[in-house]
Amino acid sequence: MPVRISSNFDGGAIAVVDAADPGSLEVALRADSHADFRQWFHFRLQGARDTPVRIRFRDAGAATYPEGWRGYRAVASYDRRDWFRVPTTFDGSELAIAHVPARDSIYYAYFEPYSWERHMELLGRADASPFARVRDLGETVEGRDLNLVTVGTPAPGRKALWIIARQHPGETMAEWFVEGLLERVLDPADAVGRRLRERAVLHVVPNMNPDGSVRGNLRTNAAGANLNREWLAPTRERSPEVFHVRAAMLDAGVDAFLDIHGDEGLPYVFVDGNERLPTYTPRMAALERGFADALVAANPDFQTVHGYPGDKETKVNLTVASKWAGHTFGGLALTLEMPFKDNADLPDEERGWSGARSRRLGADTLTALHALLPSL
Repeated sequence: MPVRISSNFDGGAIAVVDAADPGSLEVALRADSHADFRQWFHFRLQGARDTPVRIRFRDAGAATYPEGWRGYRAVASYDRRDWFRVPTTFDGSELAIAHVPARDSIYYAYFEPYSWERHMELLGRADASPFARVRDLGETVEGRDLNLVTVGTPAPGRKALWIIARQHPGETMAEWFVEGLLERVLDPADAVGRRLRERAVLHVVPNMNPDGSVRGNLRTNAAGANLNREWLAPTRERSPEVFHVRAAMLDAGVDAFLDIHGDEGLPYVFVDGNERLPTYTPRMAALERGFADALVAANPDFQTVHGYPGDKETKVNLTVASKWAGHTFGGLALTLEMPFKDNADLPDEERGWSGARSRRLGADTLTALHALLPSL
């Protein structure tokens, strides 16, 4: 059986340069559609069972975040359900995966993928719950559904909590996070979920970027827009996803806002706040500290030592979701980041940071939000 590399499937992305020799397969990162971001990869290798394989990414040094390759290991799976890390090296210009597949077919990816089919199944489970409603907010650039899951019923005194995920479609850990959060808050036997449903309304957008997810993009939608730079003035033509969600937020109000992401470089779980906004208040600072303290107590994967530097350009950029939300509504507004690599504080040699750990963090984030409710 000849060796074959393919990526013509949901979320697939790679360019094949040379697939003749399994010991020296050459591939290249594929750019996002209509944009020059490149880092995400997801492809299938066939015909190399029990063969020492070396896959060379010749253009890795020219990726959007080349420092993200240092200390990084790719993920692999035979069944697209169980993903594990494989030996990966980076010499400053070339990334290389060295592995011996145990089966005829294996998948390699930048991080554990979250498929469009699983997304639809997640929406179906939410819609079947007596505690939630799934609403269509509008169409994406390519006509896909943009859905909002609302848990709880608006009433006087109930806080509006917003969680959005996967503005950057290649940051699939964000939707794994949301899956864990929704499963817990919709569990009738979970006391924290019950209290939150009684005292708040959760508005959850599991996937802000359906088109980019299916296309296998890292950061952009089908029009080439980086959605997390569209919040100040989104349009129906270029960024309908932000346009519709932003309108829904303005209509419902926001007491707390979390935007869930993945970071290519930092091997930690952390949040980025609004401390450099001109409208930052002591109350906002107290809410950020309270949330961080509660999440540290709920899940040791989260920490507050490592994060973005204070002079990072997005700190005061109102085109960024959490900055726009903090400026517009006050209150709690944070970007939560998870690693593509591993959590350096609690490393897992076999799986690194994973979908399962993202799900657990999402579930435990409900504990932090519940603790903060009296202050919101």
